[in-house]
Amino acid sequence: MATQTTPQDDAGFKGKVGLAAQGLHPKGEVHWNLVAPVLIQDAIRRGEGQLADMGPFCSVTTPHTGRSPNDKFLVKEPSSEADVDWGKVNQPFTETQFETLLADVRAYLDGRDELFVQDLYCGADPKYRLSVRYVSPNAWQMAFVRNMFIRPDATALPTFEPNFTVLHAPEFEADPAKHGTRTSTAIVLNLAKRMILIAGTKYAGELKKSMFTVMNYYMPKQGVLSMHCSANIGTGGDTALFFGLSGTGKTTLSADPQRSLITLQVEVGVAVRMACLELLVGSPV
Repeated sequence: MATQTTPQDDAGFKGKVGLAAQGLHPKGEVHWNLVAPVLIQDAIRRGEGQLADMGPFCSVTTPHTGRSPNDKFLVKEPSSEADVDWGKVNQPFTETQFETLLADVRAYLDGRDELFVQDLYCGADPKYRLSVRYVSPNAWQMAFVRNMFIRPDATALPTFEPNFTVLHAPEFEADPAKHGTRTSTAIVLNLAKRMILIAGTKYAGELKKSMFTVMNYYMPKQGVLSMHCSANIGTGGDTALFFGLSGTGKTTLSADPQRSLITLQVEVGVAVRMACLELLVGSPV
């Protein structure tokens, strides 16, 4: 999706109940669904980074310059417990630990002078996609997710109802003794509450990959095989799939200007679906 550069009429739309549905009651200003140029301007104003030569926005994310998989947890709760291959990849987190961390993250976000909200779709097909609300104290990470995920039409925002929430507190440090985390960094997914908490890391990839993990859980249950690949289609109807680990060029290869970039969904039978589910839950992307 191309970068939107003009403000939309509903850029300040606050949803049906604002952030109350997310349990937030912020004291500061809340910026809703700002377009990319405005987000970057706000990021520069706030000292989150700077523009480099020819215009790209640059920000320092140390100490994390990549994902932190050992700090990723999944809440162990009745609705999903039997589906998950618990272990080193899917580390269990108790419901009590989650509620403690959630309360502290909410209090932290409520106390910020500014919050940035983006209402977006994860997934192209309306039959399978999730409506996700991102809330963050930082502007540039919201520019990242606005570019990464699908933006609703302006006419859809007044009735947008998120069915998943990501609370992003990149500079909030978790307390292992209090919250049950490994370090001050935590990426915690609660499927029952349909919520993700991200704390202690400014690396934007966590915002993307955490929602991909969610899709890799739900889609096989709906008969759709999710793949870690990209795809495009030529004028003759020929399709190319690009597989590879992160950073190996899948997106670059698929974005050939002579071919149309497409999303890929594969309908699968029950037996294959359950086999894929076991693999995906055991090793989330």
